[in-house]
Amino acid sequence: MNITSASFVASYTSLHALPEAVLPEIVFAGRSNVGKSSLLNSLTGLKGLAKTSAKPGKTRQINYFLINELFYFVDLPGYGYAAVSQSEKAAWGQLLANYIERRDAISLVVVLVDSRHPFMENDVAMLEFLEFHGRPYGIVMTKSDKLNQSEKSKCQRVAKTYAAKAKFVVNYSSFSGAGKALLLSHIDHSIISQ
Repeated sequence: MNITSASFVASYTSLHALPEAVLPEIVFAGRSNVGKSSLLNSLTGLKGLAKTSAKPGKTRQINYFLINELFYFVDLPGYGYAAVSQSEKAAWGQLLANYIERRDAISLVVVLVDSRHPFMENDVAMLEFLEFHGRPYGIVMTKSDKLNQSEKSKCQRVAKTYAAKAKFVVNYSSFSGAGKALLLSHIDHSIISQ
């Protein structure tokens, strides 16, 4: 798959305001500061498409990006640590849960896991939640450029242990683009097979 066009559509804080569920949605979920926005920018080749920050919790809404005029990338707020109030975290959690439970247009959930700190409690809870709701998902091990080959292999084995039902596990580097072609191939397959 080649991404030839990508544009920001809108940010949403309510399920009622989301676009009509007619196009497939590829959803990106992960802990705060795991690299979701950087991955989206890397996949699309547009550096500023999704706003990035070194500070956890930059994404606070459900962000929609129209890709190739055919499907959406959906960037969810990060779970776990963020420098926000407990009530705001709870609201994000409820929004995220309701979206995943109720949204018919979801073709695939791409769960991003920091390869340097793999499968923390929140990551495992997300995988269990997706499995409980029967959502197809794949795992992207982010920041893999910070690991040597042995550590990457170990991460892949750990990922397969935690996520036996994952459609795929991809080591990814937003810095070098390593893993990009493979991830786009998996995304393409999930859209075609829908």
